[in-house]
Amino acid sequence: MFLLPASVAFCQTSSADKPAPSGQSSPQDKKESKSTDSTIVKLRIMVTGGEKPVGNASVYVKYNEPSGLFHREKLAEMSFKTNEDGSVKVPEVPRGRVLIQVVAKGWHTFGKWYDIEADGQTIEIKLEEPHHWY
Repeated sequence: MFLLPASVAFCQTSSADKPAPSGQSSPQDKKESKSTDSTIVKLRIMVTGGEKPVGNASVYVKYNEPSGLFHREKLAEMSFKTNEDGSVKVPEVPRGRVLIQVVAKGWHTFGKWYDIEADGQTIEIKLEEPHHWY
């Protein structure tokens, strides 16, 4: 067991109290630069069933994001609901492979990996009717 002398005092300082060293950006700068980052793209997803749009469908967008001590990737997830016109706007997704899953009442569940390269890309998803079980 290791004992510290009573004269040693601990103090905590917040990173917000210290100015950012030159060459490094503060957390606020990172938030601002994230929106202009070329690796981040915006998506639009259109969900249709047959010939009509599917409203109120659950849309899940999943992508790998590096994290942790050993830089292992973890699956980050965002969930949305479609509008009455069957569309969803996804604000920020990293460029690369993205899993899109759609769950809607009365339709087959959909899931597929997409390679996202362009900003403002529109992905059209057509749901199929479920098989009738007798």
